[in-house]
Amino acid sequence: MAAALRLGALLLLLPLPLPLLAGGAEPVPSAAPLTDVAKLCVCNLLVAQCDINCCCDPDCGAADFSLFTTCSVPVVTGDSQLCSQEAAVYSIDVTAHPPERIFKLIDQFNPNIFCIQTVNYKQALSFIPPETPTAQNFDHLLEQFGGAAFSAESDILNTELDAQSPFFYSNETARYEYGVPIQTADAFLRLPSPTVSSQCSDANPAGFLVNQATKCSRMINTENCGVIQELSMLFYTSSHILVVPNSSQMVNITVQSITFQSLNGTRTLLNSTDAILFPMFLGVNMCTNIVLGASYLLTYTDAGEITEAAVSFVLGTINSTVLSVQQSFEISFTQLNTKPIPLSGNPGYSVGYPVRAGFRPPGSGIIQSTNEYGQLTILRSTSNQDCLAIEGARTPVLFGYNMISGCKLRITAYAECQLLAQTVLNILKGQSFPEYVASFGNSQPQDVLDWVPITYIHSSEQGPCQLPISFEIEVKWTKYGSLVNPQAKIISVTASITSSTLALTNLGSKNTLQIASSLSQRLRPSCPLTFSFPLFKTHLQEKQSAGTLQRTFNHAGPTWLWLNYLCSCFKCTPWCCSN
Repeated sequence: MAAALRLGALLLLLPLPLPLLAGGAEPVPSAAPLTDVAKLCVCNLLVAQCDINCCCDPDCGAADFSLFTTCSVPVVTGDSQLCSQEAAVYSIDVTAHPPERIFKLIDQFNPNIFCIQTVNYKQALSFIPPETPTAQNFDHLLEQFGGAAFSAESDILNTELDAQSPFFYSNETARYEYGVPIQTADAFLRLPSPTVSSQCSDANPAGFLVNQATKCSRMINTENCGVIQELSMLFYTSSHILVVPNSSQMVNITVQSITFQSLNGTRTLLNSTDAILFPMFLGVNMCTNIVLGASYLLTYTDAGEITEAAVSFVLGTINSTVLSVQQSFEISFTQLNTKPIPLSGNPGYSVGYPVRAGFRPPGSGIIQSTNEYGQLTILRSTSNQDCLAIEGARTPVLFGYNMISGCKLRITAYAECQLLAQTVLNILKGQSFPEYVASFGNSQPQDVLDWVPITYIHSSEQGPCQLPISFEIEVKWTKYGSLVNPQAKIISVTASITSSTLALTNLGSKNTLQIASSLSQRLRPSCPLTFSFPLFKTHLQEKQSAGTLQRTFNHAGPTWLWLNYLCSCFKCTPWCCSN
């Protein structure tokens, strides 16, 4: 009895993920499917060109289909959680002369009793991409999400070093390296950081290519605010940054923008940045032109030289009732003549955006390439299908999309096996295959724990000459965070290399080897840890038949949809689908 009561209480407290229709009406089945499967084609990789064995490619005609041997993607469906949905089935009729493609639409039924029968909220089955602020929609976003101030959680990298320590001056190279403190004419570039008591400490050096964001507090006296140098813009712009360590060449810090914040929290961008604004006591128990925030942006070259330095300020006014002022500081880096690496979601991945990846040198953070083709990529097929001709042709891996590609390698009996194997591996992996993948679309390079390593699996046959013939990438992701707005998080990436034994001595003058590369992405459910598995199983076993379950849940409304979500989460367990 107590167990039944606990289950009942749990079901009553669960939030309803899908709203009812306006006016409280019961949900009705959708008149049209959410996805037109006839227009979906995951193997269509080439623009305005026919992909080999891609039967759903709209660029392929009857002449192309006559050359196909099979359909690489025989069935295309929408959401697999629906009880009934359309499926596009493709096949090649090899008995016809010439062979032709067969296409038909069928109704596919889900045998699982925990399937979605009715959808009255289309956005529930997809991730809503974040709206990028622009000049046109900023006022709307400000009204919807804005407050008195904009701030984010501090992302503090504890790199406080004593300026007099031997480490600071130990770098004798003619270039900056990752993590090396940025030197100035007097000491180093200061980026204040909080101590144990959250008070600001100015002994924190900014490291090269180390993005930081800190917040700290300073005790002040409004009557003496004009003599506190840490509250003045001059304190953060007077330093001259050395182009390279221990160099005589220096770069001045220029003021990029000044934003003024009033007592009520509103902010105004000032038109002029030519003059330095000093803190002033107004005589009415208020002090103005106080530095509330400073954001540095440093431009560097691939040779490790700093070429430009800019800072953006947020100034404000405080009154005598304030005993301390909170300051925020940031520093970021951008490479010369390059664009910043765009995010792929905030925080979770958005469908269709590149999967972010990078490398991690020993003892450092993640290093990312500013080129999208230097991220996680896969072999891109071409019309001629010649592996040696398309070496270096890559396409970025997009989140939410499975891919398949391949090419043909023509080899002779006089080919050197080891050299040939390395060439094929370079074609499949690319010249610089990354080591880590970002868990979220906005994972920062300095947050190493927000990146997952790529795991390799090698499978091969025994033989004198082994050539890689297949390279498969598997991305597993889950829904993370609130059930109201879950975020896509990558939890693991596996790269599998399959090699086959090839006897070069048995080859004729020429032979052709098919090389394949594929990408699969699948959702791994993240189950609520507090849910009682035995109780839920007992509740299911009380039902006499699948028909009873279907009729019972059909009248349960959104509660049934919530239970459906739970079972879709628990589908990895034997009991969830066995009842």
